[in-house]
Amino acid sequence: MNFEALQRRVRRAEAVVQIRAEETTQSWQQLDRSWRSAWTPGRIIVVGLAGGFLAGKLEPGGAFSGARWLQMIGSVSGLVASAQASVASFAAAAAGMAASHAADAADDADDAAADAEQAAAPAAASARAAAPGNANPVPPRAAEAATELSES
Repeated sequence: MNFEALQRRVRRAEAVVQIRAEETTQSWQQLDRSWRSAWTPGRIIVVGLAGGFLAGKLEPGGAFSGARWLQMIGSVSGLVASAQASVASFAAAAAGMAASHAADAADDADDAAADAEQAAAPAAASARAAAPGNANPVPPRAAEAATELSES
């Protein structure tokens, strides 16, 4: 395989990765929205009552004492917090990739504008030179104009 074919394969693979990352970000955002909308106040109360009922049923056996419940709740809350942090970091990475792609697109547009300006510059210079009575085609800057006025 030659070098250009390898470059094409790499570009294609990068495009596939970018598309998959965007799809994954969209799926995570949809899951987050549906998860948050599913936890209505009524459902929170029902889950709390069911948890309290289970805690009451398991307590007399002594298998789960109050300290164990607190330990379990602390572990579960840590698990939920780490999952939320990973989702937030993934969303931040996706936003960073989007910003990077936007910056690349802006650089490409800037380069194209500079190329177009360079292509148009010789034509504009020849048009200015062809204008009658135009000895100095570039107007003086403000400081130069002020100096010329003060010297005369």
